[in-house]
Amino acid sequence: MDAMHTVTNRLARRAFLQHASAGVGSIALASLLAETANARLLHHAPRAKRVIFLHMVGAPSHLDLFDYKRQLQLLDGQLCPPSLLEGARFAFLRGHPRLLGTRYRFRRHGESGLEMSELLPHLSTVADELAVIKSMRTEHFNHAPAQLFLHTGFGRFGRPTMGSWVNYGLGSENRDLPGFVVLITGLVGGAGNSMWGSGFLPTIHQGIEFRSQGDPVLFLSNPAGVSRSDRHQIVAGINRLNAFQLEELGDPEIETRIRQYELAYRMQASVPELMDISREPKHIHAMYGTRPGQVSFANNCLLARRLVERGVRFVQLCDQGWDHHGSVFENLPKKCKQVDQPIAALIRDLKQRGLLDETLVVWGTEFGRTPLLQSDRARPGRDHHKEAYSLWLAGGGIKGGATFGETDPLGYFATDNPVDMHDWHATILHLLGVDHEQLTYKYQGRQFRLTDVSGNVLSPLLA
Repeated sequence: MDAMHTVTNRLARRAFLQHASAGVGSIALASLLAETANARLLHHAPRAKRVIFLHMVGAPSHLDLFDYKRQLQLLDGQLCPPSLLEGARFAFLRGHPRLLGTRYRFRRHGESGLEMSELLPHLSTVADELAVIKSMRTEHFNHAPAQLFLHTGFGRFGRPTMGSWVNYGLGSENRDLPGFVVLITGLVGGAGNSMWGSGFLPTIHQGIEFRSQGDPVLFLSNPAGVSRSDRHQIVAGINRLNAFQLEELGDPEIETRIRQYELAYRMQASVPELMDISREPKHIHAMYGTRPGQVSFANNCLLARRLVERGVRFVQLCDQGWDHHGSVFENLPKKCKQVDQPIAALIRDLKQRGLLDETLVVWGTEFGRTPLLQSDRARPGRDHHKEAYSLWLAGGGIKGGATFGETDPLGYFATDNPVDMHDWHATILHLLGVDHEQLTYKYQGRQFRLTDVSGNVLSPLLA
């Protein structure tokens, strides 16, 4: 596959140079170059064509949302078993903490009887579309490395994110929009923009942040006094110079620069229309809870639907504010209220448009929360927890209404079908038609991949 990329890039580069150096406007030509270089590299028939990844930054408590533990309720307030503390490492907990049960009722929903918290009344109406993994585990208990591990499969900076790998392997279906788009509410997580970085892959594959207020993309608009035709001439002239330098040096980052100039020019026309949600029907706004012109997670969910509808391959929504070390029973309901309705609306909207079958929706976070009390009984919180937590997937070839894996009676350890991060990544790539062992990139003398040296597809979750 690496050889295929090399050959297609050479052919595309040669075609570009022949035309650009002749003085012809290069907008359409560079578009063809990008499409050729990003030719699909499918290893088997895909179940999904695109991904919407919802990252709840800070880590919501699985024990209060998806993993009800009756034994934990019975032991609420008692000292935790000493065996749980042997060799355990926590971010903030010290001494011998007490157990902390949930304050919320759980009910079974849909034909599948999927058990969910009362904090998610809207999401529970689409329970039969969800596959909940209850036995997820990670290797890191601090936010930044755990976020990197979630997105890149590696706990330190420098590796490509999942969105970048997908963009590298499959490319975009829309020549006027990036293959990987990021939308953010709240502050950026501890790992910063490395959560959508391209690492050692060519930078054309990194995520592009769109903003739902002000200029959708920074520096995309023309400066005062510069017309669109002026910008066309500037881009064409710059890229002729870039093309000569590319011919001389062969640096792939020069080729990336050429493509990005061309894409930015086309985005000047495509992005403003895309980001204008005011033209959506009233019933859509009512369903999502959106308000045009505001910055909100609901608006970003609607934008995610508009993006995948236009062929963007990977859309990543980051929503910050889930780090509840204290007052978890005050703050968790507030955050759930912000995301519950728009996420359910997104799933329902994709389904009614015939897009859910080919769009994989993923809800995840960097780690879970302990069944142990942090802070005091008046303002209880939960510390970071890496041994077990929950996430879910929907659409795109996933078996709806399913659960996979279990935790122990206190929700502390993954006991049945534990799932590692590379298993999760392998499954997402598999649904996109990609073999995680074959999607590789040679860097510093060896082949790298998203799943490093492990990873198994979670076949029971496949429809």
